[in-house]
Amino acid sequence: MLEIYAGANALKTLQEQGFKQELFNNFLGASGGPKWFTLFGLDKYLFGEFFKNRVNELNLIGSSAGAFRAACFAQKSPVEAIERLAYKYARVVYSEKPTPQEISDNATEIISHVFGESGEQEILDNDIFKAHFIVAKCIGFTASESKYKQGAGLLSSMLLNKINRQYLSLQYQRFIFKHPSSQLTISDPYKIPSYYINLQKQNIGESLMASGSIPMVMAGVKNIQGAPSGMYRDGGIIDYHFDFTLEQKSKGLTLYPHFNSTPKAGWFDKNSKRAVLNSSYDDVVMLAPSDEFINSLPYKKIPDRTDFNNLDANTRLNYWLTVLKETERLADAFNEFIVKQKIENILPFQR
Repeated sequence: MLEIYAGANALKTLQEQGFKQELFNNFLGASGGPKWFTLFGLDKYLFGEFFKNRVNELNLIGSSAGAFRAACFAQKSPVEAIERLAYKYARVVYSEKPTPQEISDNATEIISHVFGESGEQEILDNDIFKAHFIVAKCIGFTASESKYKQGAGLLSSMLLNKINRQYLSLQYQRFIFKHPSSQLTISDPYKIPSYYINLQKQNIGESLMASGSIPMVMAGVKNIQGAPSGMYRDGGIIDYHFDFTLEQKSKGLTLYPHFNSTPKAGWFDKNSKRAVLNSSYDDVVMLAPSDEFINSLPYKKIPDRTDFNNLDANTRLNYWLTVLKETERLADAFNEFIVKQKIENILPFQR
């Protein structure tokens, strides 16, 4: 039902101290669009129960859909916020051939719905759950809104990434829009530059929007307040599922609910054989649905963006709502694991 993986240090720590929320300083949320629906039940349990009485800071780091989830978890009522996100997104309906602007406008509506009347300020005021949105600043053709120039830029990115992931730095810079008091930094073995911008009322919506602005699918976000001028797009371009370590004064583990057990570093690694570095996951505990669980879902798969094209609106909605309901079983499985503390069931993270 639910598989749990742990890096070398994380596994040793859990074996010595048990599985408890105090051990975690960080929480990761990956890109993947509606794939995150698979984690809906876990998200509600984690922030409704597991981290409920948290007194020490927990850094919430996300790109794209993961950033949207972080924006929910840092609000005063995280379960209500994640429910707003899930059900608003599930009910999205586009025209037959939506333009990038139409999709972006719809995303703006989702963000407004997720924030509600006070969500932005709640995120900024939260000194326990600290949000971090990863965004890619584009250079050259990848910054263009011209379909042809952007396409040429992305093709170049794909080739550069195939040669060496570090060459992505020729076309992108990683920007982390962070809680103002966060001291978290990213240590990237591929040396892609990282820059840190404090979240503020004037940029929190723009930076969240940029983190989910998929190239060629959505319009980019230009000139975000408080950041260098330029074009910003989906954080998943660089950090799709993550291949870095997190540095901070207080050493702790990172909890990473993910929709599969084989993370890929960046957007251009989705179909490659390149594995993430084991060293990047040394302090990470990953929660992932098992193949058995996925095969029990309609169509024997988790939701993804192709569902917009392959299913009519009503069929897709029923499918996605079914998945959201079924993920409660993953929450039940994790709760059972926490109660029984069956640490021996944790699998070593090795790629």
